Amino acid sequence: MFEVYAIKSISRNYLYIGLTNNFERRFKQHNEGQNKTTKPYAPFILVLEEVFPDRIKAREREKYLKSGIGREYLKSLIK
Repeated sequence: MFEVYAIKSISRNYLYIGLTNNFERRFKQHNEGQNKTTKPYAPFILVLEEVFPDRIKAREREKYLKSGIGREYLKSLIK
């Protein structure tokens, strides 16, 4: 099982979209500053989490969420 997730920085205007096979571990890494890309923006809150049976389907969804229309969708969830 793979999960696509979107997290939002609590302190800054930053939205991160990712893909993992272990969401609990990954979310913890983001919040503890163990990820170079997201370290300056920690801590985070979860905006979206979706589960997929395989990596291919999860990657397709991740790409969609990273597109312009996908980001607009995520922003609508935040408000």
